[in-house]
Parts: sequence; structure tokens; C-alpha cells
Amino acid sequence: MGRKSGMELSFEVITKRLELTNPWTISRGTAAHKEYCYLKLEKGPLTAWGEAAHNSRYGESLDSVRAGLVSGGQLIRDHGLGSAAAAAIFAEAGIPRSAKAALDMALLDWEGQQQGLTMRALLGAPDALPPPTSFSIGIDHLETIQAKVLAARDYKVLKIKLGTEQDAAIMQAVRAVTDQPLRVDANEGWKDPETALRHIEKLSGQGVELIEQPLPAGRLEEVAWLRERSPLPLFADEDVVDSADIPQLAAAYHGINIKLMKSGGPRGSWRMMLAAREHGLRIMLGCMIESSCGISAAAHLSGAADFVDLDGHLLLAADPFTGLRLEDGRVRTGEGAGLGVRLGPGD
Repeated sequence: MGRKSGMELSFEVITKRLELTNPWTISRGTAAHKEYCYLKLEKGPLTAWGEAAHNSRYGESLDSVRAGLVSGGQLIRDHGLGSAAAAAIFAEAGIPRSAKAALDMALLDWEGQQQGLTMRALLGAPDALPPPTSFSIGIDHLETIQAKVLAARDYKVLKIKLGTEQDAAIMQAVRAVTDQPLRVDANEGWKDPETALRHIEKLSGQGVELIEQPLPAGRLEEVAWLRERSPLPLFADEDVVDSADIPQLAAAYHGINIKLMKSGGPRGSWRMMLAAREHGLRIMLGCMIESSCGISAAAHLSGAADFVDLDGHLLLAADPFTGLRLEDGRVRTGEGAGLGVRLGPGD
């Protein structure tokens, strides 16, 4: 869509390619870069941003997200830059969830700047010190994994990706070079509960805090069986998308991983956090591989989380946005109203 002048709304969809510092491998595959759509809203002196970090695991593509953002732009024109537009966007089934996330964060960014409030304040989230973020170590050759772990020595906790036939060797390699606390993410890689239990029992004596998504999504009865026997807490990731999923998860998991790109944005994630508390579930606030635009939106909610895994921007060779801070291992939002980020020089 073309740029408009004066006080008219300008709505632009921009595609950016994000190169990764290292190839990123989990149990489902490998990526060397990510290509995402970004939303730029301008009206008068204000510029607002949103990021749509789509994931093919949830049936999304760059093209479907771009089309969803264009549809969402029309809803914004129809309903205005406010909560009515956000409600219409969230109700529209044809818009991919990551596109909804970009639209929602851009609306909140604009509203926050207009009112002189942070996104956190707009949502009513606590202005509390967040837990330290974990730093993720992808699947790789053992020597490379060890090098990545050593490079991440300043982080207070690491997330180790497992779910392969080399899980035991990976853990042995990690523990040979660090005594940092660990979290383990199997990414649906263990295919039956008995296998998962054997892995978890071995991990329980290795300084592991929790296990994320041990089994393929949709097998809650098997996860409930596993929970009864597991010596470590189990957290849902691929098994949880939005608030509607939460009631049925309470009997199977100890906690859930909430990601803005699954929930449809900051508003959807905040609703999920409140629902999780009502059902006695612990909360991890996570992310896809994203720039600091999307990570900043999540960081505004991080003071209400038990665990934080907001490291997607830390895996990039170059982050196109500036403003987000890392202080003592904690991801802190930028200064100023709204989202608190801006596009960096040259971008």
C-alpha cells in the first residue's frame, strides 16, 4: 500500500530477511535465515511497528501472512486505530495468528505513543522485574554445541534443544563445559510416553529445571500419564495456542509456553496469562526467532511470567530494530511510550 501524507493513515507491509548467527536446528528441521513481514503504521508524527514471525508448524507462510496483513489494514481503516479494530482483527478467521500479532502490537504501539503510555501500562501488566531469559542452544555437532554453550556463559540459564537419537551425547557434551541451570525442549521429538519418561529420568539428575513439549501435540492423555511419573515439570508449547486450549491442559501439564505469534498478539497473550493463573498453570513467556520488534512486545508482559525465554533476537546476525536492552541477563523494554523500539539506521 502506498504512503499517504498529512494526518491520513499510512499502512505499509515490509518484508525483511533476518540472517542467523548460526544455522538453527530443532527436531523438525534447520534454518539459516528467516524472512518475515513487518507492519508500519504512520499517522501524523507517530510511527508504529508490528512483526509477524510466521511459523510453518502452524500452517503459515510469508504469502499468507502478507495477505492477512493487507486484510487487517482494511479493518483498521474501517474501525479506526483502537480497540474496535483489534477486536475485528482477532475475530477474523482468515488472518494468520502471526499477522494478528503484528497488527495488534502495531495498534498498541500507536495507542501507547498517542497517550504517552507504555504497552505494558495499556494492557495492565505489572511493571515488575522480569526473570532472566534463557538462551537457546540448537541441535548441532557436539563440538559446535560446546562452543555455543561456552559463548553463552554469561546467561543465567540455557535452553537445550533435544528430541533426537543423540540426546544423551548432547547432554554429556553440554555438561562437560558448563554447570549452568538448563531447560530442555524436545519440540515434540519423543514419540511415545515411555521413551519420554526414560529421557526425563536421566535428565532429572543433570540440573534441568523443566521439560518443554515432550510428546507430539494432541496427545494429552499420554502427557497426563507422563506427568504422574515425571520427576521434572512439564510445559506445553505446541499443545497450547490460545486461551481456549488452557482448561484441558491443566490436568496434563505443570505450565505453558505463551508466545505472541501463536496467541495473536499482546492482548491475546495477556488473556492467556490470566487464564493460566486461574487454572494453576505456571507461565513461560517465549518467542519464535524474531527481531527485537516482536520480542519487545512480549517483554512488556514478562514481569508477570515465572520463566522467560525471550532470546529470538539474540540469535540474529543483525537486528534491524533498536531500543530493547539486555541487563544482567534480563530482557528490558526500551525507553519511551508504546512498544519502545525503532528501526535502526540504514534499515
